[in-house]
Amino acid sequence: MSSGCKVGVDGGGTKTEFILLDLANNVVARHRAPGSNPSVVGPEAARLTVADALDALRAQAPAPVAHTLLCMAGARGFWKEFALGLEGLGQITVFDDARPVLELATNGVPGLVLHSGTGSFVAARAPDNSIHYAGGLGWRFGDPGSAYELGRRVLARGLLELQGWAPPSRIAPMLCGHTALDDAAAITRFFYHHAEPNRQIAALAPAVLRLTEEGDHTAHQLVLESTGELLDLAMKVVAKLFPGVPLDALPTGLSGPILTHRVVVTALTSRCSLQFAPLDQPPIEGVRRLLTRG
Repeated sequence: MSSGCKVGVDGGGTKTEFILLDLANNVVARHRAPGSNPSVVGPEAARLTVADALDALRAQAPAPVAHTLLCMAGARGFWKEFALGLEGLGQITVFDDARPVLELATNGVPGLVLHSGTGSFVAARAPDNSIHYAGGLGWRFGDPGSAYELGRRVLARGLLELQGWAPPSRIAPMLCGHTALDDAAAITRFFYHHAEPNRQIAALAPAVLRLTEEGDHTAHQLVLESTGELLDLAMKVVAKLFPGVPLDALPTGLSGPILTHRVVVTALTSRCSLQFAPLDQPPIEGVRRLLTRG
């Protein structure tokens, strides 16, 4: 039994989830808030989102909080500095947002996970138990396979179709329906002037996945190109950290609605002998496991 309550946080670009465990590691409260990646929402908004929710969760704790685990997107230095200003939350540990999904994918043994949310990354636990992180560079520098990067590809293709420079597909009509606009110039202005352009671009990803399911060749190719680049990065991680390990014996998870989509799983599986295991639990469950394991 723990000597106090525990608080866990999974912070991403789209949403932030919180969990409160009692002395026996039972879940007594959950909370969900907007995204808290400072690179996406800004440093001040990120601080306020997390600080306010932590205060609310601490008020519900049946005993003093002994440990708080922050698993956050964005620069770890930012969150370490943030943690220094927290009070009444016990010992505070700061991880990046890769650690919870890695825990879900490998259960603490050597292996790796490919994750796609608003951004993307590859995380791995090497045979010597060291943790490694690849990608996760953010929207400015490219996160292949992520909702934002896929949305960016879709937007570029749709605009070229509307300009008449690319063969027509269902991408352009989908883009017009998403924005309620019907020409390339107006759609370009819509995204450039929107208060949350990153979120709007990432929101195109579910629509292109639907088109892929319905057999649109162009949408299918955009999805495969984007997620294929993330697989290429994962294979570089495998070659460096797991030389000589049979690929079909290496625990490998796929996390997030894009990578766990059946079309994507089939495509990735056809490209290598890694035995991909789509994760069906949210990252906050990985946070709970980490807290329980101490």
